[in-house]
Amino acid sequence: MPKKEEFGEDFQYIVRIANKDLDGTKTVELGLSNIEGIGLRLARMIRKRFKIPSNKRIGELSEPQIEELKNFIESKSFEGIPEWALNHRKEITTGQNLNLVTNDLKLQIQDDINLLKKIKSYRGVRHETHHKVRGQRTKSNGRKGLSIGVMRKRS
Repeated sequence: MPKKEEFGEDFQYIVRIANKDLDGTKTVELGLSNIEGIGLRLARMIRKRFKIPSNKRIGELSEPQIEELKNFIESKSFEGIPEWALNHRKEITTGQNLNLVTNDLKLQIQDDINLLKKIKSYRGVRHETHHKVRGQRTKSNGRKGLSIGVMRKRS
């Protein structure tokens, strides 16, 4: 990692995007992937969409570039990015393809789970009873509480 003297005067050590403080010394891809809802692959796609060099650090970006990135990420629609890369496709109410980040993502996941519970789907029932939801085995894995280990009689 470069020393502080190696960065220019207008270098920003902390950049705020989507209510998250990002380390300015990291590359654009690694910095954006620290935002919940944006992985490394999506961050690479965003960097290529804005034609930012791969070795550029977030702190080296100009204010207009940071503002443009911020508006793009907070817009949720992610135009120019393939729909298979988004994390919330075909939303139930509007049918749009969205990519949610930070608090919006957490709220939407909780709303989806509550909807599954409300309509009493198999997955909703499994969520309610605190069991595995995605078909994993439960006989020997995921135990908690009193079922762990062997209970011996007290003598």
